[in-house]
Order: sequence, then structure tokens, then C-alpha cells
Amino acid sequence: MKSKGILFLSNGHGEDAINCQIIKALRGSGADVDVSAMPVVGDGAAYRRSTVPIIGPTSQMPSGGVFYMNPLFFLKDIGAGLIALTWQQLQAVWTHSRHCDLVVATGDIVAGAIAHASNRPDIIFLSAHSSYYEGRVNLGLILWQLLCSEKCLAVFTRDALTAADLNQQGLKKAQFVGNPVMDNLNSTGKDLQLIPGVRTIALLPGSRLPEATDNLVLLLELVKEIASNSTLPVQFRAALVPALMPELDDIAALSAWQMRSGKLMFPAIKRSFYEQNLVEVMCSADAFADILQQSSLVIGMTGTAVEQAVGLGKPVIAVPGNGPAFTYRFAEAQNRLLGDSVQVIGTQPANSDILKEAALAVDRTLQDDKYLASCIQNGLERMGRSGGSIKIANYVANYLRYGL
Repeated sequence: MKSKGILFLSNGHGEDAINCQIIKALRGSGADVDVSAMPVVGDGAAYRRSTVPIIGPTSQMPSGGVFYMNPLFFLKDIGAGLIALTWQQLQAVWTHSRHCDLVVATGDIVAGAIAHASNRPDIIFLSAHSSYYEGRVNLGLILWQLLCSEKCLAVFTRDALTAADLNQQGLKKAQFVGNPVMDNLNSTGKDLQLIPGVRTIALLPGSRLPEATDNLVLLLELVKEIASNSTLPVQFRAALVPALMPELDDIAALSAWQMRSGKLMFPAIKRSFYEQNLVEVMCSADAFADILQQSSLVIGMTGTAVEQAVGLGKPVIAVPGNGPAFTYRFAEAQNRLLGDSVQVIGTQPANSDILKEAALAVDRTLQDDKYLASCIQNGLERMGRSGGSIKIANYVANYLRYGL
């Protein structure tokens, strides 16, 4: 019997990762499927790591796919060939989807519209919309019509509140089965060289270069503030993307730090609980889940990884950067989405005063046991438990096997 063909669409790096979690679960279920992907934003690195064939051209645009945060970034994307790229991607989807039995889209109106244009049955994981943003989700007329189409079989939401809201608005096919970003976050047992009994602070500068480089430089300044002013002993672990690791020597030189064996070191912090008057930041590109699981607090300048941290019950301190992705506007929206677990410090790109305020917030947060306990409950409410990718994969497998 011929394998069933599934085309996965996504418009964002986090969305790529969500689809890869669903694909992993689908492959693990034993379903006889032939998967392929079209990442509309970025180079599709997550798909390549998961050995999923990409059917069309990809390119890293200047905005990183978040041009809605600033119209200037959209103009830069246009200049970099966005229109031609999008047209080529649409042509690839039209050609390839003729041989597919189902399209699975993750994202917003872009992913939904391309899925609809394929003229194949589709399901969508609506990752970019939540009732937590505005109290009542507003999908707009076009996306609403796309989701109400008979070709759209199911709408999976990122949280239970949004599913209930859409059901109340009349979209009965909307359902919440868990958020796939919470899957595959189990510790691998990697040795993080942690000092027992000392609070661990995770640093998440993001995944898009060169912005992640700039964010890490900013976070190192914040680390110095924390180390200078903290009333508690703390240790730092940075979860980086592989592409950022080769830049650590240059980052150290730029920031007046030293780089030794995967550790960034700063020699001038005079605190009694730092051995040899050093503050260290151990950097890893293969220990994200371990660092998150073992952290007491997260300082994040990114999207999906902060959502995962909140889902694990971690408090998050966010300081705005220069963008294009992680700006105050993004951080403020993230705070509305994720609730009190996220504290946004400052309303502009972080300066020395904002960093001092953030350092005080870190120290205060680590000593607030009542608040820390509330973060655990808030994480469950906002992000749900793990297992969402398996449930979505089961839906896909059952449709391909039996129809609906």
C-alpha cells in the first residue's frame, strides 16, 4: 500500500520546531507516512536536523519573520527578495501538494492561507493567536473564513482558554490537546557542573543571528550587575544555538570577558561567594532542556524558549533588546500571553539603568517563595502539560487511516 503524503507548513522558527515535534510523534506511532515541509520563514534548520525534505526555496530575511513589529523591517525584507521568494514557495506548494493526502499548518494567517491554497484537506495549529492577548481572540475576517472552510478539518489552539473562546464564537472544530512546545523537554543527564545548593540562572539570548549575538553581549552586562549586587549566591548557564558558539571568543573580547573551555569569565567581581573573585557563564549548545529543568530563574530574550520556561514553572525576567525580534513590543505581548511568570524590565532597549533594575528584580524574585510557587500553577494554566504533539499526531494518523 502506498504511503500517505503529508506536507507540513510553518511560518516561523518556533513553528518549525512545533511541526518537527508532531513529525517525531507521527514517526514514533508507526504510521506509514511520507512527510515533507515548506518553512515559509528562515532556512528550515529544524526540519533539516529532523531529516524532513524541504520542497521549495528558503531564505533568511532581515526581519527574521517578525516584520509586523516594525514596518521598516518589512521594507528590508522586500528589498531582500521576499515577494519573489514567497511566489516560488507558493508554486512549490501547489506542485507538491497534488500528491499529498493532508496539509498540516502551524502559524497564523500566512500558514493558514497557504494551506487553503493547496486545495487539500488541512489542519492547523494556531500558534500565533491566544485569548490571553486581548481577552477575546480576534482572528480577522480572512483567517476566520479559512478556518471555517470544509477543507479545514481541525483547529488546534495553543491554550485551553483560546479553544473555549473560539468554540463560544462558533468555531466548534477548535480544540486544545496540549502545546507541542512542551514536549521533549526532559533532562538528558548532561553534566552542567553545577554547584549544589546554589541557585542557577539560565540565559536565553535567542536563536536568530546576529540578534542573538547582540542579546548575549547585553545579558553578559546584566550578569555582572547581578553578580555585583545579589544577596544570594548564584550561578549562570547559557543555552545557545550552535551557530553562536564559534562567536564566543569575539564576544568575550568585545565585552572584556575571558573565554576558556566553553566558559565566559569576568575577573573583577568582588563577592565573597565567588571563588577566585570570578563570575562564570558556562555556555552550551546541546543542553537546553537540562539548563531549563535545573534553573531557578530564566533571563530570556526570545520567544518559544521563554514559553517553554514558563510552562516548566520558571520565573522569567525579560529585558528588551534592539530587535528586530525581541523588542519591548514583543516582550510586552509575551507578558500578556504568559502572565505573571514574565516580568518585563524597561520599555526601551536596555541601558545601564534598566540592567540595574533587572538585577534587583532577579534578587527579589529568587527570595519570593510565594511568587515562585505561583509560577508553577501559572505555567500549567498558560501552556498545559506535555503530550500535545502525540495527540495531534494521533489525530493525523486516524484521519489518514479512517477519514473523518
